[in-house]
Amino acid sequence: MISEIITIAISILSASGVLGIGTKATLSRLKKQEGRQKALEYGVQALLRDRMLHNYNKCIESGYAPIYAKENFENMYQQYHGLGGNGVMTQLHAEFMDLPSNKEEKYHE
Repeated sequence: MISEIITIAISILSASGVLGIGTKATLSRLKKQEGRQKALEYGVQALLRDRMLHNYNKCIESGYAPIYAKENFENMYQQYHGLGGNGVMTQLHAEFMDLPSNKEEKYHE
């Protein structure tokens, strides 16, 4: 949305002859910046997914997830979805949160 507004503004100014020369370079730089931003978002999303899977496997194997692990998992899950993560992790999230918080409690599958 912002890049579209900037593109329109630059186009108007270009048409009036004010910017002319720098328009193409500015648009190119904006597109490159958008591409890098998307790559960063996808990269962070992939890292979050990887860490959630790692924590899930570790805690499922041990049969419990301490409170701090659940809080961390919840935070990663929320950020993952905020970055556009799909529903693949939803079932794992539910299973992880259902784990007991200590060894003494029994896990119900």
